[in-house]
Amino acid sequence: MSEKIPILKGKKIKTRILRPSEFEQLRLGAKRTENRTLLDACLLLGARYTECQKIQANARWFDGNFVHLPSEAQRKVKRKQAERWIRLSSMGKTILPYFFENRKRLPSIQAWDYALVQWAEQGGLNPVGISSRTMRKTYESWLIFYFPEATNLVYLSQGHTTLTSLQHYINLPFIDEDKKSMGKWVEGWL
Repeated sequence: MSEKIPILKGKKIKTRILRPSEFEQLRLGAKRTENRTLLDACLLLGARYTECQKIQANARWFDGNFVHLPSEAQRKVKRKQAERWIRLSSMGKTILPYFFENRKRLPSIQAWDYALVQWAEQGGLNPVGISSRTMRKTYESWLIFYFPEATNLVYLSQGHTTLTSLQHYINLPFIDEDKKSMGKWVEGWL
């Protein structure tokens, strides 16, 4: 089977959107349990990297089902919502307690980007376009593909407007095999 072309989205810097099989390769490259926990949590939160760092430092924002992101957690200037509730899949609800207890904290964004590239290479994955933005864009893409009837809920959970998501996440080239593999990561989100 020929290598699939990476899905790259964005204007200036192309951000890679991973297929589930590519995410598994990235996880394999991460090797250590604490690294995989950080990686899984960043994917399953679907939050901006700086928000993930703040969430890790504030376990009280997690109520067992949702993560409440108060206005002080969101530093994005153009944000559309003063605060938001991040929906979690079944796996997200399972992973987050380990994310909070993890001795290893999320590093600076530069160190995280470097680690992601290293893990991609160690997992046999082409690192082109992989950065801290990859997890958020990947997860939103998976949710929209897996739950097309719930796009408005996805947008709200991600803190996006319909226009933003339409411009970036609709009509991505996933196949049925991808959808089956997404299931373990997204089921229970709705």
